[in-house]
Amino acid sequence: MIRMRSIGCLVAVLAAVMSAAAQEGRQEVPAKTSGEKLTWTSAGQLITRLHPKDFARPIFWPVNAPGGQPLTRAWPMDPAVPEGGSKDHPHQKSLWFCHGDVIPEGIKLKRSVAGVEGVDFWSEAPGHGRIVVRSWQRKDPGGVIHMHNEWQTADAEKILEEERTIQVYDLGKARLIEIRIDLDASVCPITFGDTKEGSLGVRINDMIRAGKFGKGKIENAQGKVGEKECWGRISEWCDYSGPIDGKTVGLTVFADPKNTYPTYWHVRDYGLMAANPFGRKKAGFHDGAAQKELVRLDMGEHLELRYGILLHDGDAKTAEVAANYQRFVKLREKE
Repeated sequence: MIRMRSIGCLVAVLAAVMSAAAQEGRQEVPAKTSGEKLTWTSAGQLITRLHPKDFARPIFWPVNAPGGQPLTRAWPMDPAVPEGGSKDHPHQKSLWFCHGDVIPEGIKLKRSVAGVEGVDFWSEAPGHGRIVVRSWQRKDPGGVIHMHNEWQTADAEKILEEERTIQVYDLGKARLIEIRIDLDASVCPITFGDTKEGSLGVRINDMIRAGKFGKGKIENAQGKVGEKECWGRISEWCDYSGPIDGKTVGLTVFADPKNTYPTYWHVRDYGLMAANPFGRKKAGFHDGAAQKELVRLDMGEHLELRYGILLHDGDAKTAEVAANYQRFVKLREKE
């Protein structure tokens, strides 16, 4: 009898949570599994697919707007390149998280990338590191994916552990991918090197590149527009939008205001947009020029980061990106 009452209470709580979410105009989208891949769809429309083990790090590809337009570049996963398409920076695979210089104190590296003090998880030059997914599981009715990852040297030696959770939401007029990252210096003290090559990165669809490359637009939370005004600046979010097949669509990366370190933006007209909490003066970030202290974790210390990826129609203004950022922030406040 007690057990039945407990189950009844749990059902009631879950129903209340789902009802509250519906009233706020959002719906949790559970992942579906297909072999080693995870797929999220809503109303029969593909939102994104996660490839945990096919590449040097887990990547999301494809990543689609609500109408199905592909927001990220398909090459090199798809070897076919459309007319006018790019084949540069093969390590910039759709949507990913990593860092370009992770320095493990007390561990002598047998192989490394030239010019990088620690392990390079950003490039795929000889000697680069790998982020290996050791396990993943879905634990709750909302469809949150829990992943356990190891950051390994080129010789498969573990230097850092990571717990990552992924939740996808249907917001009605937009989609939101929420990524939470818990970096654990379980092996040794870790320093994150001062480089622009990091960290939550997106390689945008060639069709909406900006500047001399196309008709796309880069815009940040302060209303600054273009690479020149947005690169190396601190901002809560940055958006990339433009026309694909005659319809304007876009992708925004949100950085949680509770992240320990401010977010600098490594964003380029050629199609790269990356939220970087680790770059400083050496990276060349304008707003980080006076910041000399690097991000360092003592052994056993954790660093938690949270990001959102908004997939939307229109540009930053018509998609109400600023208002959707506040919705993203409130998701955490309601916990």
